[in-house]
Amino acid sequence: MIVDHIGIVVRDLDHALALWEKLFSLKPTVIRDMPESGLRIAHLKTQNVEIELLQYSMEEESFGKKVMGSRPGLNHLSVRVDHVDDSIQDLERKGVIAKEGFPRQGSHGRIAFFEPETTGGILMEICEKEEKDGGLE
Repeated sequence: MIVDHIGIVVRDLDHALALWEKLFSLKPTVIRDMPESGLRIAHLKTQNVEIELLQYSMEEESFGKKVMGSRPGLNHLSVRVDHVDDSIQDLERKGVIAKEGFPRQGSHGRIAFFEPETTGGILMEICEKEEKDGGLE
């Protein structure tokens, strides 16, 4: 198993990015607006795992808030898979239930989130990584 990234919801993405740079000298490799999900996202690469900072871009209910909740802080664990569709079928055979609206395109590639009641209380995501040049978008 490869942990792809850890998602953290922040109130102010620019402030959070300045803090991560000040504390750990980390600069984002990607900053992306995803208006269809109501999110603004930045990716920070560390030596062993990527950190995904997520800021809700609207006050009202959005797809992102519906899936991940609105509370700031540590939000989800993402596991990399080769094929999202095959992995969803395999996990559902094992009693894990995909959240409504998945699979879909995420900031890292095709993704699916699962109902925490079926994953031991953890908001879990699987991610079929897209190969990109890794530059700021």
